[in-house]
Amino acid sequence: MTTMSTTPATLHWEGGIDGRLVMIDQTLLPVEFKEIDCPDVETVWEAIKALRVRGAPAIGVSTGYGVCVGLQTVIGQSDEAIFARLKEVCEYLATSRPTAVNLFWALDRMQAFGLELQGQVTGDDILERLLDEAKLIEKEDREMCRAIGRHGQMLLADGQGVLTHCNAGGLATTDYGTALAVFFAAQEAGKTLHIYADETRPLLQGSRLTAWELMQRDIDVTVICDNMAAQVMKEGRVQAVVVGADRVAANGDACNKIGTYGVALLAAAHDIPFYVAAPSSTFDFATPTGDEIPIEIRDPVEVTHGFGNQTAPDGVQVYSPAFDVTPARLVKAFITEKGIIEAPYIETLAANLKTS
Repeated sequence: MTTMSTTPATLHWEGGIDGRLVMIDQTLLPVEFKEIDCPDVETVWEAIKALRVRGAPAIGVSTGYGVCVGLQTVIGQSDEAIFARLKEVCEYLATSRPTAVNLFWALDRMQAFGLELQGQVTGDDILERLLDEAKLIEKEDREMCRAIGRHGQMLLADGQGVLTHCNAGGLATTDYGTALAVFFAAQEAGKTLHIYADETRPLLQGSRLTAWELMQRDIDVTVICDNMAAQVMKEGRVQAVVVGADRVAANGDACNKIGTYGVALLAAAHDIPFYVAAPSSTFDFATPTGDEIPIEIRDPVEVTHGFGNQTAPDGVQVYSPAFDVTPARLVKAFITEKGIIEAPYIETLAANLKTS
């Protein structure tokens, strides 16, 4: 297999205000690598909902560009029409997925920036400036992920086994990842790690995406079923756990892909440090604890007919939350672009990351 030094760009913008958003269709990986165009805001909404693009930072960046796609219907029109459409597009994209806070963070940022432009620029110049803001969100994401990697790799020693859950790599961001950024940076620092990637059921982001990314960079990776983690830890194969997050509450409760909470409990039982890698945009200081984080419930067909194969009886009841919340007490430290943050989280997270 041919390896590469970077993961192909998860998404990118081509052209000016009448340009296009292009993204990898992650539902096809690892069997097929295909980029898709998003010619309208409805396509962006569907891509987020269907997990063609996923991972909190990547959702945030795609949302910023999605606003620009949605505004293409008012190119050449009045300021009034532009701002009305901006509000409409932001409200529409907000309905795509409820849990990843980066989506709402990006929408709030784009809408607030647009309102700041009122009276300063007019017409298509508004759209130009909004596109610049979306590009800035992407640039900042790249820089934050690189910094997360630099800080996080210092927590890992050469030769360690590390377990990760779901996919928090380049495919979940626009460049380098969050949890996987730690592994990439460790490799660049000359460390050799052995990564254990949970399959991450029911959609297998770990085996389909994380394993693919790590193999692209020639990092040693072993895929395990989610229910094998305890045995792998018991055998002494894992010395640390590093995962990403979709939203972190003010008290440090961390919401991530379903199954993460179980991994954290297992890590605690085996005295293994459990780290959460996330950019500041993923921390939601308006949400006091994890109890207030909305948990998306997915379509039962993802469980009963995973990837087109029926694996459960017709008519069976299914409960399929997409995320769970790991209590702050189980998190050894947060790895952020600002550095490593340890408990007490109510004080330390706000002191290091809160901007207003």
